[in-house]
Amino acid sequence: MNRFPYPTMRDRFDLRAYFVVGPDDTKGRPVADVVAAALRGGATFIQLRAKHADARELTAMAEAIAAVIAQAGKADTVAFVIDDRVDAAWQCRELGIKVDGVHIGQDDMAPEQARALLGPDAIIGLSAETLPHIEAANALPSGTIDYIGAGPLHYTATKPDAAAVEADGTKHALGIAGAQLLCEASRYPVVVGGGVHADDVPALARTAADGWFVVSAIAAADDPERATRELVQAWTAVRGAARHGVAASAASHPQSDVAAPLQCGAAMFDVKQPHGLPPVLTVAGSDSSGGAGIQADLKTLLSNGVFGMSAITSLTAQNTTGVRAVQNADPAILADQIDAVFEDIPPMAVKIGMVSSAALIETIADRLTAHQAQNIVLDPVMVATSGAKLIDDDAVAALTTRLFPLATVITPNMPETEALLAQAMQERTSEDDTESARLLSEGIRTEADMETAGRTLAKHFGCAVLVKGGHGIKDANDVLVEPDGTATWFTSPRIDNPNTHGTGCTLSSAIASHLALGETLPQAVRSAKEYLTGALAEQLDLGHGAGPMDHAWRWR
Repeated sequence: MNRFPYPTMRDRFDLRAYFVVGPDDTKGRPVADVVAAALRGGATFIQLRAKHADARELTAMAEAIAAVIAQAGKADTVAFVIDDRVDAAWQCRELGIKVDGVHIGQDDMAPEQARALLGPDAIIGLSAETLPHIEAANALPSGTIDYIGAGPLHYTATKPDAAAVEADGTKHALGIAGAQLLCEASRYPVVVGGGVHADDVPALARTAADGWFVVSAIAAADDPERATRELVQAWTAVRGAARHGVAASAASHPQSDVAAPLQCGAAMFDVKQPHGLPPVLTVAGSDSSGGAGIQADLKTLLSNGVFGMSAITSLTAQNTTGVRAVQNADPAILADQIDAVFEDIPPMAVKIGMVSSAALIETIADRLTAHQAQNIVLDPVMVATSGAKLIDDDAVAALTTRLFPLATVITPNMPETEALLAQAMQERTSEDDTESARLLSEGIRTEADMETAGRTLAKHFGCAVLVKGGHGIKDANDVLVEPDGTATWFTSPRIDNPNTHGTGCTLSSAIASHLALGETLPQAVRSAKEYLTGALAEQLDLGHGAGPMDHAWRWR
């Protein structure tokens, strides 16, 4: 018989604002004080994480946190669990301390054992990083667990172990699209975290997740109450006050009769609403070999959780060894394609790839202006990696004067950045171009050169510029420079893979996807780079030349 003196919270826990905290996270402040501040800010679920504490220390911390929750008048509404330590949770419950359950990881005690020890009243959460983890959780006997904690949303260099690890040992972050896949696959409510900050929350709220979890975003904040409130407000601005379904109460039933948990948030949240699957338009050429252009764009859009649409600018006959023939579309049919899309399914973002003629560029600019297109990501395909020029001078002029002013961000590689610097110098007569001239003379050799080039282009063309470092600077570090001069660096390891066909198309399409999902531009770039890194890391090897990437790597 269960001797726990408090009513079970299995039928009313709230995952929307899930705070994980321990003594290593609070900058020396008492854990209970930080929890109290988080509760004032709107936290709905508390998890104590103290990996280096013994059972006595955990019990003392848990007692202090339970007292704070009770003093806030939230003992019946805010669930409190202990991370990993089923023994400590059991001891607290035996002592009458209101600990509602435990959250266990993949390498901790088996969920069935945890349920047997803690009884039918306890809440049991389980971590999951991959689809196989979700499938294994779904296969557990009904009533064994109550919710899933999925992550990490973002990979952080400061915590290299915080990554989803696949069966083959590869590591990656989920990103918004990966989180959506896990939520849709789960029978249980899912809370998503790992590197989450306030600017992630609107996009996360548009997925089937049932809430967010954070550690340092609250625990390390100068004002934990305010930090919590900002996270809560960002979520409720999208999702309102609705919360997930939970398991039926098990308090009066034998464990074998515990009701099965309700479906995850996908069943509770209407993902068919326009914000549930944002439409994105790609305007680019067709690649018959499938590695770049429209084909790569549509694969990328699907893999990043949006609905892809296309307007084709040209047909190509190509494979991994080269391009054999190109036939441009008639400007009138291109205009009709764009109009047809906007009149029926207005896109929330637009990606523009290679457009080789001035007439087609003018058409695109006219139609996007007429439809007041938003979130335009432009991959200025102008120069091949070999240095060969891919479009005529009049097309370059049309690109920079008609499309750049409409763009949210352009994504030039190194050769394209240098070509754009030359174009900017031709158009500028009164400004000091000493640095631009030096860069053109010596080449872009350092990260400082990349940032200087980005600032010059952003100032001259009036749009954000993502200067990509994969064509010669060490590693694969990129810099985003916004029109106001703000620079954001994105670091990632260089993947040793000769098959890089379509990387520019893939990155720009992924950025457009995440802008459509509601992410800020820096966050969208970060998510896109995580996706591209994973696609390269899969080491797909097709064809006799520079082959394509595995755009569906998250599903393998």
